[in-house]
Amino acid sequence: MQTHMAVFLLYLKLADCQIVLVLLFDSVVKAIMNVRFDGKRALVTGAGKGIGREIVKKLVECGAETIALSRTQADLDSLKQECPSLIPIRCDLADTDSIPNALKDCGPIDLLVNNAGIAVADIVLDAKPADFDKSMTINVKAPIVISQIIAEGMIKRKTGGSIVNVSSKASLRGMQNYLLYAASKAALDSVTRTMSLELGPHNIRVNSVNPTVAKTDMSKAVWDNPANTKMLTSVIPLGRLAEISEVVSVILFLLSDFSSMVTGSCVPIDGGCIANLMT
Repeated sequence: MQTHMAVFLLYLKLADCQIVLVLLFDSVVKAIMNVRFDGKRALVTGAGKGIGREIVKKLVECGAETIALSRTQADLDSLKQECPSLIPIRCDLADTDSIPNALKDCGPIDLLVNNAGIAVADIVLDAKPADFDKSMTINVKAPIVISQIIAEGMIKRKTGGSIVNVSSKASLRGMQNYLLYAASKAALDSVTRTMSLELGPHNIRVNSVNPTVAKTDMSKAVWDNPANTKMLTSVIPLGRLAEISEVVSVILFLLSDFSSMVTGSCVPIDGGCIANLMT
């Protein structure tokens, strides 16, 4: 990097400095694209489907010894066939009392992705206490319990680490018909910020990603409806929904040392939607 910077400073006096800038940033982008996690151990929750499943596959591809946690055995079995080296753990995060026992033999973890979540569709006047309890348990309480266990190990080993919570754009803007989902994700963002303050002195970074609707099974009821898709994309400057791979790439960046000075951040992956005053 010092060599590239020296080249840039040399050419800054010339008319073609823009070309050198391109070369400089190109080298950084290539480095990030080639991120490796060799020697690292990762835990991903909600690993059976959608974003979590793709995170697991990319982490394995990038060299991490990866533990996949899901409540559905069939999903773990099929994922194991795709990634024979992964370590599966079956656990229903709705039962938070079962989490310590499920993780007791998982060993040291360097990278944690709290991805598991549910999205209950409801409106203000129909929201049910049971749905509130379930949403907060899976989307907020479970990430806290898991992070406590994993962070304690990181602190004891004095190795530092990175935690990424998968939140939502719904935490940053009002979202009609998803009262409890939006509330739980806003709570998760608050958890992210507070954890970053308390764990930062131990060199543990904590961030969240806040994607717009991505084409996952959980959000199929939204994106599979042309009218809903048209409404959603109308306020996204890029004019489309997110691909799963686009969410995964940001998570990998936040897990990696390329983001070593990034913590306490809630990162929108929304095609510019949050920047739009009409949202």
